[in-house]
Amino acid sequence: MTVKQLADSLSLKVICMPDGDREVTGGYAGDLLSWVMGRANSGDAWITIMSNVNIVAVATLADPSCIVLSEGVGIDAEVLEKAKSVGVNILGSDEDTFALCARIAAVL
Repeated sequence: MTVKQLADSLSLKVICMPDGDREVTGGYAGDLLSWVMGRANSGDAWITIMSNVNIVAVATLADPSCIVLSEGVGIDAEVLEKAKSVGVNILGSDEDTFALCARIAAVL
């Protein structure tokens, strides 16, 4: 499944999608950025409530297919511009993290 297909199938908000054809091969939920860097796999959909610019830096290192912000979290313009400039997909949802993870797991 691609990031675009994931967003469409779960009605996720597209915040930034420079590479919608990127394959989603798994998932990882976490907010402690050092844990994400060491444990998320390339191709994962990374679910988090963190929204500062450091999520983009972590995404460039861990290489998830996308970041999915849960709990209605948004990002500011600085984060959006950085994500666009390095090609990081960011989606959003108002759902709580547990429910969102369950829905993502069900479609993968």
